[in-house]
Amino acid sequence: MPELPLDVLMDIFALLEIPDLIRAGSVCSFWHSAYSTLHNQLGQYKRLQTPCLLYASQSDGENVACLYSLAEKCVYKLTLPDPPIRSRHLIGSSHGWLVTADEKSELHLLNPITGQQIALPSAITIEQVEPILDNAGAVNKNKMWDLTPNDDPSEFSDCLYFRAFVFPVPPTGSYIVVIIHNPERYLSFARVGDYKWTPLPGQSYEQCIHMDGLLYAFTTTGGVYTFDLTGATITRNIIADKLQNDKTDGYTYFVQDPWGDLFQVSRRFKVTEELFIHTEKILLYEADMAAKKLVEVNGLHDHVLFLGRSQSQCLSAQAYPQLKKSCVYFTDDETYVSDYKNNRRDIGILNLENDSREEIVPQLWCNWPNPIWITPNLTRMNTNS
Repeated sequence: MPELPLDVLMDIFALLEIPDLIRAGSVCSFWHSAYSTLHNQLGQYKRLQTPCLLYASQSDGENVACLYSLAEKCVYKLTLPDPPIRSRHLIGSSHGWLVTADEKSELHLLNPITGQQIALPSAITIEQVEPILDNAGAVNKNKMWDLTPNDDPSEFSDCLYFRAFVFPVPPTGSYIVVIIHNPERYLSFARVGDYKWTPLPGQSYEQCIHMDGLLYAFTTTGGVYTFDLTGATITRNIIADKLQNDKTDGYTYFVQDPWGDLFQVSRRFKVTEELFIHTEKILLYEADMAAKKLVEVNGLHDHVLFLGRSQSQCLSAQAYPQLKKSCVYFTDDETYVSDYKNNRRDIGILNLENDSREEIVPQLWCNWPNPIWITPNLTRMNTNS
């Protein structure tokens, strides 16, 4: 048969989810050229991807991660670069990138689909971290302000890092990484290629999102602040010192819906006799920034929520027909998860119409590192910006 023109083939491939795209690129050399051209050209491949569950399995090697596709209901195995994924702490996930901490508390950006990995600035460049040197002058371990050094360097990541977020810089093809860290949940950021973390004013931060070109940061006391990270001088602008009727029971998330509205999500849980966290109920509140208050919302209707240590997402069920509408897909969100490495993880699907809960799949994962949502992304980051 005569071949389709390359541009037509690329238009067809651009409609495929990543597993199908990779399979199509393996059919023949001409199809592979269409596949390569599509994902090597920045911005050409824009197919919305269904989130997947990334986890490790005891039956696989130390460097192997498993990706459970909610769209296909099957598992893919990914071999990742060192340090071994089984030794890392997964701090966050946004736009297809993982933020991981190794056993020395050093952070990496990792795209598990492409295998691209980028070292982030050292932990010792965080303003509140002080390195402890050995007799040879090398960094042996770290400590935080007003805290004694941790005897086990591999557990320092739990004490230091609370959450991480990755936001794209569209004109450059690069990204900004924002971390919330201790001792008082401070906020710091770095552009890919920076040699140190830049502190931002304030403390007691809990969540961040990037919206309308600004970083929105939310505190545990209900404060809402914005930062413009593109300028030479960065200032904190106050949106609300405290949202009226702020709901902070359990885990709290802020998420933007497909139309740009902002919601606060309250995830209620109970602690079982075995000291396991068990999500029971999820409540939604529309954030009215003009009135500086929260208004309770009745259900998700034709939408789907993803919650956990990844960036929270609200998706249209119509755009993602493989997902269950009016449901929340959640993963474990314990802060100090390495203290409970052997505990069962709190992962499942909660139906907001009747509060019923179901498992995503029978537990295939080992409990460490903590399983996390990730939206596959074939884009390779431009590190020369």
